[in-house]
Amino acid sequence: MSTANEPVLRVVEAHTEPNRPMTKANEAMHPKVMSEAGFTAKMLTDAAYYSDDTALVLHMDVRDGLKLLADAGVKVNCIVTSPPFYGQRDYEVERQIGLEEHPSQFIASLADVFDAAGNVLADNGSLWVNIGDTYWSGKGEHRSGEAKQSARRFGIRPQDKKGDGKWCVPKQLLLIPHRFAIALQDRGWLVRNDNVWVKPNPTPDQVRDRCSMSHEYVFHFVKERWYYFDKNSVGRTTDSGTVLPPLDTWEIQPVRGQPGRHKARFSEELVRIPVLTTTPPRGVVLDPFAGSGTSLVFARKHGFRVIGIDANKEYCDLMVEQLKRVAEEEDQEQE
Repeated sequence: MSTANEPVLRVVEAHTEPNRPMTKANEAMHPKVMSEAGFTAKMLTDAAYYSDDTALVLHMDVRDGLKLLADAGVKVNCIVTSPPFYGQRDYEVERQIGLEEHPSQFIASLADVFDAAGNVLADNGSLWVNIGDTYWSGKGEHRSGEAKQSARRFGIRPQDKKGDGKWCVPKQLLLIPHRFAIALQDRGWLVRNDNVWVKPNPTPDQVRDRCSMSHEYVFHFVKERWYYFDKNSVGRTTDSGTVLPPLDTWEIQPVRGQPGRHKARFSEELVRIPVLTTTPPRGVVLDPFAGSGTSLVFARKHGFRVIGIDANKEYCDLMVEQLKRVAEEEDQEQE
């Protein structure tokens, strides 16, 4: 364990020639990572729902959690998350995001959250956001007796109301993912990719007059031109031995919900490229909408430290359960 006087950040060992200053690009490939002492600081562990040397779980609103991390001087290397989609679910927590009256308000709320997340992201770190789209309905409260549909429709959703005749018109695809990306771009973030998650065998889309939806987006944002990215960890090796970066189209089977558990989980495969390419050794991965903890579990399995935030206590319990299981499996392997 590091001493209490250790700085909050330390630099990953750089392999450069002695007395030769690093360029901005080289510096990005040898990023600072949070010290062990900083990660286990009393200010953080006292506020945590769960903590150990490799994980912090915060049971609180995402805005409160990000402020706590910023006040504690936390700097993470990779943020990967899937915020609530617009009008899709009622998570039954105060100040929840996703049920705003107008989609523009939803996008503004998300943009504010990720501005706050930027305060705890290292300058050469990366932000990855999985987000799907929504159609405006305008049909009023759902009246179907089908159990599966009732689980998705909880009374009058924002998009079930009359609308404004502009964005919010019946049958209109709201284009939320790209409106969100443009909103972050307008706030100074750099958009590196709008990666497409293609879902083979998706849940049937019961429509008659358009194509069935089978994809979502995973946007990659950065704060600066130069940032840490290790394509070798997930790249495609050619016949000549050259390593090419991964493609921006990912075909990954979605994870189905379990009774009494998180209903909108994603698979570990979906976070593989974000975590492995943009987290340096012993770096810190943050999921500010951690849900069931998929990103945290994957990152822990690969030797990274993790921080998860969620306002739902049941989801925090699920995160802790899974993180402890990973630790137990590691202990068994070392015996």
